[in-house]
Amino acid sequence: MFNTKIGLFVSGRKTVFKTLANQISANDKVIWFHTASLGEYEQGLPVLEALKKEYPDHTFLLTFFSPSGYEVKKDSGVADIVTYLPLDTKANAQKFLKLTHPELVIFVKYEFWPNYLAALKKQNIHTISISTIFRSSQAFFRWYGGWMRKSLHAFYHIFVQDEASKKLLNDINYSNVTISGDTRFDRVLEILDRDNSLPFIETFKDNTPCIVIGSSWQEDEAIFVPFINASTENCKYIIAPHNIKSQEIEKLKNRIHKPTVLFSEMEKQPDLSQFDVFIVDTIGILTKVYSYADIAYVGGGMGSTGLHNTLEPAVFGIPVVIGKHYSGFKEAEDLVQLGGVLSVTSEVEFKETTNRLLKDTDFKATTSKINHDYVHANGNASVIIMKYLSQR
Repeated sequence: MFNTKIGLFVSGRKTVFKTLANQISANDKVIWFHTASLGEYEQGLPVLEALKKEYPDHTFLLTFFSPSGYEVKKDSGVADIVTYLPLDTKANAQKFLKLTHPELVIFVKYEFWPNYLAALKKQNIHTISISTIFRSSQAFFRWYGGWMRKSLHAFYHIFVQDEASKKLLNDINYSNVTISGDTRFDRVLEILDRDNSLPFIETFKDNTPCIVIGSSWQEDEAIFVPFINASTENCKYIIAPHNIKSQEIEKLKNRIHKPTVLFSEMEKQPDLSQFDVFIVDTIGILTKVYSYADIAYVGGGMGSTGLHNTLEPAVFGIPVVIGKHYSGFKEAEDLVQLGGVLSVTSEVEFKETTNRLLKDTDFKATTSKINHDYVHANGNASVIIMKYLSQR
C-alpha cells in the first residue's frame, strides 16, 4: 500500500502464468532470457539480439525480477513475451517450465534461483550464465553454502568476467567455465555506431567545454553544486539526476546560482546557449548526452546507493570522475587503477580533480585515452558466448 515499487513487484506477478498460457503454444520453440533489472538487461542485450538473428524461428521470452526493468521494457518489443519471473518456489518453477518448455535458458550475471535451477537441471534444459562475476564472500564459497553450490551445477556452462571468478569456481570443482569478459562492453561499443545527436544540447553547449553529471544523488550534489556555483571557468554543466521527481528537481535548481534551464521547460526558451546549466529532468537520453561531454561525473559513489554505469561515458574516450565508493564494480576498480576513472572523496578533491582536467590538456588527454583503450580492448564477450551457443 505504501511502496509503489513493491506494489508493482506483487501485482505484476499475479497475471504471469495467464500471460504465458495465452502467448506460448506447445509447438513454440522457446529461448528464455532472464535478467534481474534494467542494468542486467542492458548487459545481456547484445547476446539476446545475436540470438534473435541466429534463431529467427524461435519465440523469445524475457523475464525480469525487478519492476525497474520490467516497467521500462515491457512494451519495447525486444522479445516476443516480456514478463516478471514468479517468485522462486518449487511449485512456481515447475508451473513456469511446463508453460514455457524452453530449449535454451540464459541467466545474466547474479541470477541464481535454487528452485528454478533445480527444475531446469531435472529436465535437462540447456542453461547458461553469462557476464557472471563471483567473489569469495558469496555463499557458494563459504562453509555453509553447500545448497547454493549444488545450484551451480544446473548450468551447462558459466561465462565469467575475470580470472578470479574462474578460479573460485574451479576451487569448488566446477569446471565448465570460460572467461569471456563482460557483455556490457559490447553494449556500450554499439553506442558509438548510433546517431547520438541532440540538437538542443548542441545549442546549449555552444562549443564550450562541458561537464556532464549523470545519475546523481544528493550525496553527489553536495560536492558538485558548490563547485558549479564558485567556478569561474568557461564551462557548461549538464546534470541528469537519478531522481527526476519535480520537487527534487526544483530543489536542485534552487541550489544552483548560475543561469539554469530544465529539459521540461526548454521549449519556452528562445536561446539555450544563454544558460550555464542544463538539468535533464527526463529519462532515456543520458547516453546520448554523454557524447557531448568533455568530462563526466558518474553518480552513486558518494553515498550508499551504488555506483552507476561508468562505461557509458568512458566509451566516448573522456575522463570520468566518481565518488569514493566503487568497490565491487569491476570496471571502475580497473579504471581507477589504470588512471582513467578518478575517484574523489570530498568536495575539495572534486574541485582539485575537475580543475586539473579543465586546465591540464595533457592530463585530460592521457586519462581519456586510458578509458577509450580499456573499453575497446574488452569488447568481444558476445562473440565468445555466441560461438559456444552455435556449437551446442
